[in-house]
Amino acid sequence: MSQPSSPPAAPAGPRIPEAVHRRRWAVLGVLMLSLLIVVLDNSILNVAVKTIAAPAPTGIGATQGELEWAINSYTLVFAGLLFTSGLLGDRLGRKKVLLFGITVFGIGSALAALSGSPGELIAYRAVMGLGAAFVMPATLAVLMNVFERDEQPKAIGIWAGSVGLAIAIGPITGGILLEHFWWGSIFLINVPVVLLALVLMTWLVPDSRDPKPGRIDIPGVLLSVVGLVLLVYGIIRGGELASFTDVTVLAPVLGGLAVLVLFVLHERRSDHPAIDMGYFRRPAFSAAVAAIALVFFALMGVTFFSAFYLQSVRGYSALQSGLLILPLAVAQMVFAPRARLVVERFGAKAVCTVGMLLVALGLAAFALFDASTPIWVMEVVFFLQGAGMAHIMPPVTVAIMQALPREKAGSGSAINNTFRQVGGALGVAVLGSVLSSTYRGEIEGHLGGVPEALRATAGESVEATLAVAEKLGPAGRDLVAPAYDAFLDAMHVTAIASAVIGVIGAVVVAVFLPGRTPAGAAAPGTGSGGDDRRASVPGVSAEAGESARR
Repeated sequence: MSQPSSPPAAPAGPRIPEAVHRRRWAVLGVLMLSLLIVVLDNSILNVAVKTIAAPAPTGIGATQGELEWAINSYTLVFAGLLFTSGLLGDRLGRKKVLLFGITVFGIGSALAALSGSPGELIAYRAVMGLGAAFVMPATLAVLMNVFERDEQPKAIGIWAGSVGLAIAIGPITGGILLEHFWWGSIFLINVPVVLLALVLMTWLVPDSRDPKPGRIDIPGVLLSVVGLVLLVYGIIRGGELASFTDVTVLAPVLGGLAVLVLFVLHERRSDHPAIDMGYFRRPAFSAAVAAIALVFFALMGVTFFSAFYLQSVRGYSALQSGLLILPLAVAQMVFAPRARLVVERFGAKAVCTVGMLLVALGLAAFALFDASTPIWVMEVVFFLQGAGMAHIMPPVTVAIMQALPREKAGSGSAINNTFRQVGGALGVAVLGSVLSSTYRGEIEGHLGGVPEALRATAGESVEATLAVAEKLGPAGRDLVAPAYDAFLDAMHVTAIASAVIGVIGAVVVAVFLPGRTPAGAAAPGTGSGGDDRRASVPGVSAEAGESARR
């Protein structure tokens, strides 16, 4: 997989076959459907966390730590296997990998729907993460192999905009399902969509592969998975204990960091690395992946606690909570496909910096929210966050994908999505731990009248405190107001931490991303190239061309 890191940009490569080119927008539609399934699942889960945390039969009584692992088991398996799935797609064919991934994802969804305990849910979410790991990089890799370089920014903008569509559909769908069915329906809904996607993929998507893929870096993949799991487990454990000095916290955190250092050293010395470290010597490339990681670090943590804020503190239903975040989704859907036009005028540096600052501003606003904040203020904040995201994701994704040759599209997509998912996983873990630790510290002084056997449970989260208060009957009424106050204090601290991460991201892109391209030169991420699309593309099979003609 190693590629020379000295050239400033990867060559555009031979042209797309005409038969494939004619069906490129239909193929993009299928890819968006595949992406929709993967992203929609997480957005639905964020709405359902309160329901899943409730005792049986409403939920399965998951603790805050178990809820974090229900999210992170998916994300860590996903992130850990992205290197492998990208390499397998380049080697075996991206269509084959896409079909395999969506099938596994559908099976995992059906199993998750039937989970009888938090442990089962965590395990089946990991199966879903396995499937998603083979879907996400394949969608972007196929996109890069059916669109010419000059159309790729537009296609990537639409691809990124479909994330906004998933954000909109997910919570609303989840809310409707939770109001009429049991919590497992939020996973079961994936199955018919998966079946439709399989039919459309088989019919429309052309196959493509790298003619010289190289060997798979199995040690590198294993090191990355072990390192991430240890690190995030330690952080979550720290949140559960409200202490980061316990040996059960320090051991996995330090061990995870050590393994990740070994991973980097191994990748630098390997002649067939899972990820070519040479690309990270380019400031623009490194800034792009850092921006992805930082923005998802900040946003995923806030998304995690915003569900509790809207449902537990404000008293909205799951459906109402989904409708309240529509402005965030609408902003992404509207602005992401048009972000390339703003980049062409002002440059990636200015656009992404402003986008990161908008995200940071939206996150900081949560530090001012209380139990009576007007709805319209929340809607404006969500819209600003969505607009900021829409002007970050397309430009940085284009910068990453166009830095690599087309035949390495699977590897490039793996890099893009790995940093995105790792950033999100760490955001949930770190910011979730901050929220949990702060809440525990705030509520402990009000638990004196709670029986000793319930005291530890009552301090875990606002949902746990409210559940204990309900169990105690009239004696637990005095816990309700302190629980709300403690959660709001914890949310404010977490929001400030998230906003700081957003500002750091703005500084990174402002310093390292390229500025506006001089007139007459090809803009970074916009590409160039002629109109001859009939030449063959290495790695695009003859069968794919024939299939497209049909």
